[in-house]
Amino acid sequence: MEVQATEEAALTSNHTDGTKKKRPRRRNKSKGDEAASEAAPETTMDIIRASASVDELSQKLEERLNLKRNGIYNHREAVDSSAAAEPLASCSDTPEGAEEAQAAAPPEENHREEESRVACDTAPPVAEEPQDPALPTIEYEEYKSELQMPDIMRLIQKDLSEPYSIYTYRYFIHNWPKLCFLAMHGDRCVGAIVCKLGLHRQTIKRGYIAMLAVDKDYRKMKIGSRLVQKAIMAMLNDKADEVVLETEITNTPALRLYENLGFVRDKRLFHYYLSGVDALRLKLWFR
Repeated sequence: MEVQATEEAALTSNHTDGTKKKRPRRRNKSKGDEAASEAAPETTMDIIRASASVDELSQKLEERLNLKRNGIYNHREAVDSSAAAEPLASCSDTPEGAEEAQAAAPPEENHREEESRVACDTAPPVAEEPQDPALPTIEYEEYKSELQMPDIMRLIQKDLSEPYSIYTYRYFIHNWPKLCFLAMHGDRCVGAIVCKLGLHRQTIKRGYIAMLAVDKDYRKMKIGSRLVQKAIMAMLNDKADEVVLETEITNTPALRLYENLGFVRDKRLFHYYLSGVDALRLKLWFR
């Protein structure tokens, strides 16, 4: 008993003579917690792999674009940057000790705080962009027969920077008919995409978007994006590893369309076209 009392006295004197106490060891985060906290946001490739159909893919990509427009897609970076600044109380969370401060505050301040909370709780959600009922109904189909060749050529030749012979069209369409899709408004062809799929350097199964065109009267209706999505899904179902294409460096609408679908700029090709304009090679990786 005397020895135990002596040890307790020694411990007490050590804590009161100015020496630091030993801090309790912090519990290390588990790997599961770190993985959950550092989980990367869903990428375009994750969306493509998880989509079972073109309709589901189109809907998910549209939701992702809406998040980008509303400025909340990079929410993680916004939270991290605001954490270093002065902390702000959210509408739904009450900081510790706020109830006591609210009870001691004057009635006018309490009333203002209640009004601000009501305004936050009743804020309307962000509405999705309504679809215009006046837009025409567009149907998408695979290439069926040689009878569709004149419509494809007529549509694509309007926007090409250099002419193609009918043998170029037949090379792509006859060898890969399942990678050629048409956008039809009734009996009128208003959009077309022509692609191919093959081995690159005997190791990579590469898809290639050779031609894409949409009638001028039917643009800004997401017909081009829809055609590219159908081609991507067809290549992915055929176990493609990547998709590439070239487009003029001055073709801003085409660059925006492909980059919104996940393509990245891979290489600049100087004087690629007969007109002397440079081209950009865009690439989309599946694996």
